[in-house]
Amino acid sequence: MIFIRTFIIPLIVLLTLTDMVFFRFLMHLSHGMNMKIYFWILILAIEFYSYQAFRTLHQSSRGLAIYIAFHLLLYGTLIYFQISTSSGFSSSNFKKTIILLSLVIVPKIFLAIALVLEDLFRIGLYLTQQLQSNSVEKNISGRRKAVSWLAIGIASIPFLGVLHGIFIGKYNYHIIRKKIKIKNLPSEFEGFKITQISDFHAGSFDNLKKVEYGIDLITETNPDVLVFTGDMVNNYYKEVEPILPILKKLNAKEGMFSVLGNHDYGDYGKLTEAEKKESIQGLQNFQREMGFLPLNNEMKSIEKNGKKLNIIGVENWGNADYFPKKGDLKKATQAVQEDDINILLSHDPSHFDHDLPGHDNVIQFEKMLHLTLSGHTHGMQFGIEIPGLIRWSPVKYRYHNWAGWYEKNGRQLYVNRGFGYLAFPGRVGIWPEITVLELTKA
Repeated sequence: MIFIRTFIIPLIVLLTLTDMVFFRFLMHLSHGMNMKIYFWILILAIEFYSYQAFRTLHQSSRGLAIYIAFHLLLYGTLIYFQISTSSGFSSSNFKKTIILLSLVIVPKIFLAIALVLEDLFRIGLYLTQQLQSNSVEKNISGRRKAVSWLAIGIASIPFLGVLHGIFIGKYNYHIIRKKIKIKNLPSEFEGFKITQISDFHAGSFDNLKKVEYGIDLITETNPDVLVFTGDMVNNYYKEVEPILPILKKLNAKEGMFSVLGNHDYGDYGKLTEAEKKESIQGLQNFQREMGFLPLNNEMKSIEKNGKKLNIIGVENWGNADYFPKKGDLKKATQAVQEDDINILLSHDPSHFDHDLPGHDNVIQFEKMLHLTLSGHTHGMQFGIEIPGLIRWSPVKYRYHNWAGWYEKNGRQLYVNRGFGYLAFPGRVGIWPEITVLELTKA
């Protein structure tokens, strides 16, 4: 038992929390196992370390009893919220569950990492002592109070970060501007400005004044074209109704275009097939009221002096089995001509790689897609971004193209971090984004 507690558990927790290779392996296995089981195993491992830290600092039986009672009440509440949660990501109990988990578990992850590192140091010290002495009476040193206090101090930082993300970060809109260099770009489209927005998740909004502020920022970019790259709702089209008057303020000189994301199909609630169909139609009718032209595997050309810039929109195409694969690029590009400039709107950035030659799932397309615009990942709404220094989020282990600009084989991709939020009602380090892309000749 001592061996398991001091050797095996620290190793498993460290691998689970910090090693990307093992993390990817777990993600691969998760397609064939119950994710809830994995989730609760991870929670138990984290709580194991949290309890160790508390026990080191407060050894009285009364203090330990209070600690245990609090956590029994906490997890009892979480289980109650899970059982009583109605359909969809917008329910009150679902939001409460995510808030509680974020405030309690996220800080403990950092606490666990600190204590795992201490355990590895203790194990190393123990093994060194064994090699240097013939005595078998050596024991692993006890956990030090100073390290537990340090771990709690480290854990307080993400706790405050989560609070900031819930109350401030989710509406901390950032405008990101980038020049997109395109070889042989006609002079007619030099300086052509595309504003991209994505992932509203309208059912999650709880402050319409903040939303209106974000919409005003979008209109102030004064784009030639405004594009929306999917997930306007969480599950049902009527989520848009409260913000419809605000969204009608959107405009662009040469038109506004939209595509559907995985959440726009109504697959995440208890909708019948008829209700799903009604929701898709209702959503796209709302988008037309806003001034958007929905592109369902379709293309719209913008022509200047005989030169064309094509806005190509496909329905959702995700590389996971649980995401819709309705995108039909071949159908959408039937009218593309050889010298056209082609901008693809496709919600899921995994579509970008699967269009490239050499993939089994390649959607054949002989002509150049100069720029693909996607969303979907939200940057997981959690991470660290310091321009020019670091850009990290756990979502990178699921999507290697997860935020910002990418280039491959002469094709470019931009992944918008999303305007809204889903599940966790906040953003920590990955802020809501309005993207302004300016085309220029390479």
